[in-house]
Amino acid sequence: MILSYDTMGYQKPPYQISNVILKLIHEISHKLGEVNTLNLSKPATELRKNNRIKSIFSSLAIEGNSLSLDQITSIINNERVIGPKIDIVEAKNAIEVYNSLSNLSPYSKADLKKAHKGLMKNITKDAGKFRTRGVGIVKGEDVAHLALPAAFVPKQIDNILLYIKDKNELALIKSCVFHYEFEFIHPFSDGNGRMGRLWQTLILMQDFSVFQFLPIEHLIKNNQSEYYKTLSISDKQGHSTVFIEFMLLLINESLEELLNVSHVKDNFESRIEKARSNFEDNQFSRLDYMKLQKTISSSKASRDLKKAVDQRILNKEGDKRTTKYKFNK
Repeated sequence: MILSYDTMGYQKPPYQISNVILKLIHEISHKLGEVNTLNLSKPATELRKNNRIKSIFSSLAIEGNSLSLDQITSIINNERVIGPKIDIVEAKNAIEVYNSLSNLSPYSKADLKKAHKGLMKNITKDAGKFRTRGVGIVKGEDVAHLALPAAFVPKQIDNILLYIKDKNELALIKSCVFHYEFEFIHPFSDGNGRMGRLWQTLILMQDFSVFQFLPIEHLIKNNQSEYYKTLSISDKQGHSTVFIEFMLLLINESLEELLNVSHVKDNFESRIEKARSNFEDNQFSRLDYMKLQKTISSSKASRDLKKAVDQRILNKEGDKRTTKYKFNK
């Protein structure tokens, strides 16, 4: 294992930029460009909500939580759910933390501990605190991974946080590297898997806001055996290259799904919902609406706005060029 030190004073985690990684970075960058062109960085409210539910459900299911997608949805909607008490506690914790993601800094050790405390409150006694003893991950009868001694945890976490703070490193790669290194360090006695997945999303959000609403965890759940396999391979190889390739592939797929849904739902309802998500309580003009939708003609924009006013979705003020619109509550 070859280690290198950056000018920022951190020890750079070991990985290689393979042809697979280069190809995936190119494809993801192209899709992110399309996301920006179509103004999908903040998807429609319904899609954002559904994807957030998928993220929470999937990350918990990976860890053995028995609640269904419908039950998670019910908890989010403050409805009564019957199920194992510990699973309901896990779900409520995750909902609270995911909803506060935008208030967390991925570079802050204090926020890292705060998020863990939120996820694991009333589940583990040491929620929000680094482990103080050795741990191993057991798969069946075998020890799949023996974590670093507890004494090394704080320094290793400081190191990986410095790495992701380096603006010279690509966010797409940094997020994957952090995810792997976090699982390797295993800083907490429990809850490391859900924290690694959460923090990768938080890192990506700093450069690409769309990732706040993409359910990458859902794709990990659907490829769970491969997820653990690539973690194991990276452990044996002494670098995270294979894991980076795997996670970039899932990121690419999540963007593909978003773009497919957006193309399919290019109708009046989806365009108005997209406008509601973007403008919220603010006034906007027809020109603002056209800039948001990008692909529609001026006549279709006028028809959309007239229809929304007729259906009392929008309130209209002014006349001709001075006309402004605002969503009714």
